[in-house]
Amino acid sequence: MVARAHPSPALFAALADETRLSLIDRLLVERACSTTRLAEGTDLTRQAVRKHLGVLADAGLVRDRRVGRERLWELHAAPLADASGWLDTVRRQWEARLDRLDAFLVATHASET
Repeated sequence: MVARAHPSPALFAALADETRLSLIDRLLVERACSTTRLAEGTDLTRQAVRKHLGVLADAGLVRDRRVGRERLWELHAAPLADASGWLDTVRRQWEARLDRLDAFLVATHASET
């Protein structure tokens, strides 16, 4: 089996933070949001939100666009789909290994009894 190219480590680093996950959740629901709107209802300053959005942007998870004086942020889910595909490949490989181990243990147990 040919291994798929693994996702960027920056993607997993970006997803490893609870605040960034909550920003992704907000963007899933609200589609396009300004930094100000994303900071509303949180303990974060706009500057802190911008910093987290920068990390997400570097990982390819969000994109921004200018609308008048505002910058709106939108989720870009393609890197998540790539990571999901890679994780599915890893899962299938481990399941196959565990199935072989299970068969070996069953066969070993059967030959001992």
